[in-house]
Amino acid sequence: MFHSVGKQRRTIPGQQVERREWWLWGFAITVTLVLTAGIVSLSFPGNHLLQTFEWLNLKEWVRGLACLVLLFDVYSVYQQLQLQRIRRELSRRNQLFKVITENAADMIAVVDYAGNRLYNSPAYQTVLGYSSEELKLTSSLEQIHPEDRQRVIEATDKARITKRGERLEYRIRHKDGTWRILESIATAIDNEGGETEKLVIVNRDITERKRAEEALAHNALHDTLTNLPNRSLFLDRVRHAIALSQRHTTYKFAVLFIDLDEFKIFNDSVGHAAGDALLIQIARRLMVSIRSVDTISRLGRTDDTSTFVSLARLGGDEFTILLEDIRDCGDAIRVADRIQERLTIPFVVEGQEVVITASVGIALCATSYGHPQELVRDAEIAMYRAKREGKARCQVFDDAMHILAVKRLRLETELRRALELGEFRVHYQPIVSLKSGKIIGFEALSRWQRPEGLLSPAHFIQIAEQTGIILPMNRLLLREACLQLRAWHSEFPCYPPLTMSVNITPKEFAQPDFATQIGAVLAEMGIDPSSINVEITETIAMEDPQRSSLVLSELKALGVRISIDDFGTGYSSLSRLQGFPVDTLKIDRSFISKLDTDRETRKIVGIIITLAHNLGLKVVAEGAETAEQVKVLKQLRCELVQGYFFAKPGDHVVAQALLMSTVQGGFLPPSAVVVQ
Repeated sequence: MFHSVGKQRRTIPGQQVERREWWLWGFAITVTLVLTAGIVSLSFPGNHLLQTFEWLNLKEWVRGLACLVLLFDVYSVYQQLQLQRIRRELSRRNQLFKVITENAADMIAVVDYAGNRLYNSPAYQTVLGYSSEELKLTSSLEQIHPEDRQRVIEATDKARITKRGERLEYRIRHKDGTWRILESIATAIDNEGGETEKLVIVNRDITERKRAEEALAHNALHDTLTNLPNRSLFLDRVRHAIALSQRHTTYKFAVLFIDLDEFKIFNDSVGHAAGDALLIQIARRLMVSIRSVDTISRLGRTDDTSTFVSLARLGGDEFTILLEDIRDCGDAIRVADRIQERLTIPFVVEGQEVVITASVGIALCATSYGHPQELVRDAEIAMYRAKREGKARCQVFDDAMHILAVKRLRLETELRRALELGEFRVHYQPIVSLKSGKIIGFEALSRWQRPEGLLSPAHFIQIAEQTGIILPMNRLLLREACLQLRAWHSEFPCYPPLTMSVNITPKEFAQPDFATQIGAVLAEMGIDPSSINVEITETIAMEDPQRSSLVLSELKALGVRISIDDFGTGYSSLSRLQGFPVDTLKIDRSFISKLDTDRETRKIVGIIITLAHNLGLKVVAEGAETAEQVKVLKQLRCELVQGYFFAKPGDHVVAQALLMSTVQGGFLPPSAVVVQ
């Protein structure tokens, strides 16, 4: 860049020497001529001066002249010493300038008024590859990029005329043909008349700095893994599309929100490195899919890396696409279908074929949208609806989805507050032995005590699971259930002791240290692990059989009992469950409710009970509500049962009353239940 400089008014050392020498020689000649004339005049006979001053002694006159000559010599020596001192100072400065210019990393050049190079430092060869001889053969403008050349000329002319430089960055050609970016500082050198005679230009190579700045700017708007635009850049594009749609009513666009199905399972199974490799392949395939979409006319690239501005990665396994200038919703649906079709083609990751699907949500532009975040939000809501309806499908957002999303958000906020306020309660439903009619234990069930009434898990468990609130909530409930069981062991001693069944959710079961957490709670509460039944659903157990077997073995090592809950609703079989350390099967209530009306269901339940007994497993029937159902279960030799026929879930006071009444010999309508 050019640096602002003032006029150079000071006399430089070279000019000082020159002036002093001329003055000294002029003075010496004058003095010599005067002395010579005086001496010569004395030698002329009949000189009127001798006649006038004959009383003067000629000897004194000669002495005076000699003194004068001596003083002149002393003065001349002094002046010569000064000149020598100045010459030495000038030599030192020249030497210092040479050392600085020849060793400086910056390139230093001196050019004349016409732009011809008068001097180039050795750094030119180091930085640009040109030798001094090569530079002397070319103009100072010849290597400058054609697009920057006029700016450099104008800035140079302005610096010469106004004495005010400008900050300037420009490109210059390296000897190998590449372009480097220079930052220049120019200082004007004036002649004695105050006119600019030369320019001293200091050039600094800032190519790497500019590349770093560009990389930072790029990374600020792009995903580092896939090099796709990130959320910030995507929202900016959507903002532009919204503004365009507000100016032109015929302009339509859509936002697609893409989320890979079961990607977390793949990532956890094969590792994050393989997961990242899969995401990179998916991003490339999405770009190819978009390139082939002929219904879109406004797609473009952001840079030379073939990155599409309408495709972005928001993070994790979430991608978004902006479809501009579409005709109707059908265009967006066709694009979504094409993307899902392309994704079903197997990927190859670390030598293995991987098949993956995606759920897609679509939000169409509307006048009600004022902010890009709203469109992305609604597309995400539609995507979650697609996942709930079976995954690998597409959903278009509508107002009903928005109402449900707002309701869900409000419920999530209330759940977090309920956790802080301690509004969750444990209710207990007895598990009864059909052989003896005795209570052998309870199942602990969560309830939410709200100001307007008690809520069952059906209203909040799913959201608590999805948001992670289920983890601290169930830990608190486990502690309370264990504390209550310990009290009942003291008040109602029996053999074997009363048991407590606790339900485990998928998010809990997925915790790496799940068994350790359970063991820590049991140790803290002072409960014998054999009194605890850990219940996991058939779906959780069979989702990842290898990991399930490992976790269940860790739980079994603690001493707890393991039950498979909701058996019959999944896709497993008793033979597949044989490899798990399971103690009990709980037949789902959907089978038990049809026992007294459907013969086929009765046969199925009978087969399950027989096979379970052959494997050494106990069976619990859930949801028994009628005497006929209980009668059939007895005939099928089912050992344990729970349901409304015996008692609804109640708090610890209700459960305490059940236990107390049986001890006192009372009856629990509609049938007698006693503590074993």
